Amino acid sequence: MIWWLLLAVFLYVVCAALIVVEVFIPSGGFLGVCALASLVGGIAIFFRYSSVAGWIGIVVAIIMVPSLLLTAYRMLPKTRFGKQVILSPPAREPGEAISDRAELVALLGKAGQVLTPLRPVGTCAFEKRRVECVAESGYIQKGRRVKVIRVEGTQLTVREMDEA
Repeated sequence: MIWWLLLAVFLYVVCAALIVVEVFIPSGGFLGVCALASLVGGIAIFFRYSSVAGWIGIVVAIIMVPSLLLTAYRMLPKTRFGKQVILSPPAREPGEAISDRAELVALLGKAGQVLTPLRPVGTCAFEKRRVECVAESGYIQKGRRVKVIRVEGTQLTVREMDEA
């Protein structure tokens, strides 16, 4: 009977190997079906030995399969094959894709008028140009005068000006 248990453990090892190979070699699901068949065969052999061994086999399978998939998917981008099939994101500096950053920096210290209420984000007009702004603190009503106090990337931070 010990040979049957060794066969069940071997089927679990085959299942694990096929799951990892399925991640790296697209087979249209054939390797996944073979892995499932070997897993079911291993569980059947464990249950034939005893119900306790069968339930332990099921618990091991429930832990093993997701762990192997997670590990394989984490390893995939680090392999040569993974680097060839996975697209890498473009490398950009913050604000690189924004063409009007210099114009926004030029607004630093300028005064404008609130077009929509800032709660804390809204729209302001500076020199006949509509710009999304963030209030430094709290709520600023529509029609109030504001001053640009900070420019971070494409975000303008404004402060309400005193109406004196």
